[in-house]
Amino acid sequence: MLRKSTVRIFKTGSVPSRILLFVIGALILNSCVVNRKYQYLQNDDVNVGKNEIKKDTVLRIYDLSSFEYKLQPEDILSVQFHSLTPEEYDFFSIKNGGNNNYNQFQNNAAGLVNGYLVDENGDIEFPVVGKVRVSGFTIFEAQNHILDVARQYLKDPIVEVRLLNFRYTMLGEVKEEGTFTSLNNRITMIEAIGLAGGLTDLGDKSNIKVIRQGKGKAEVYYLDLLDESFINSPYYYVNQNDIIIIPPLKQRPYQVYFGKNLALVISSVSLLLIVLNLVK
Repeated sequence: MLRKSTVRIFKTGSVPSRILLFVIGALILNSCVVNRKYQYLQNDDVNVGKNEIKKDTVLRIYDLSSFEYKLQPEDILSVQFHSLTPEEYDFFSIKNGGNNNYNQFQNNAAGLVNGYLVDENGDIEFPVVGKVRVSGFTIFEAQNHILDVARQYLKDPIVEVRLLNFRYTMLGEVKEEGTFTSLNNRITMIEAIGLAGGLTDLGDKSNIKVIRQGKGKAEVYYLDLLDESFINSPYYYVNQNDIIIIPPLKQRPYQVYFGKNLALVISSVSLLLIVLNLVK
């Protein structure tokens, strides 16, 4: 049987009880995510009163860094030709049954197969004409270059070029992990995260890891999306084949593992204190 002196220290308000409550309170507070770790693109405007922020006025202006995606080997292009040349003489349209319907390429695996693959030397190949260099060109530069070639064979040609396989990968504390493919090759990091459903509440926006691949190298760097000045960053835009990894905040173990068992722990300790008080 427990001695009275032993039981007495577990009474409500006793030192052990206060210590226990303090520990539980500290763990709960440590598991909270404050606004300054949650809000994107901050500039001393977190937790500021609504009336202190000027409305209907330009607060700041940033000059966006120039970004023009340059084509590279392994890219897949949709190249469409329209001209006044009779169809039977338009050899540019022979490939893939005409290659004139752009809708077949939209979000369609067949489009990736039927498109023109940029080879390891940076070229795509057309019937009769042969190989045409496109690597190192922007989409519009490649379009104009192919148009100059087409004018030698077609009457009043129009050429439309689109990149079909611009892709990036999102991993970690994001609502939808995976590899995403877009017909738009000018996507910001914020847009890329939005297309993946956004980050979870436990995603660390201040320490996002990006692995950028190209020209036989893989560069690793970190981004801070909590800082508004990121808009001026040269890494504001996503590149082809980027791998974007969102690490968790330190609060994650508390909320994912400790939080689930907190109620059980509190209930068990409370029951123990009640029993000890009853048997004194």
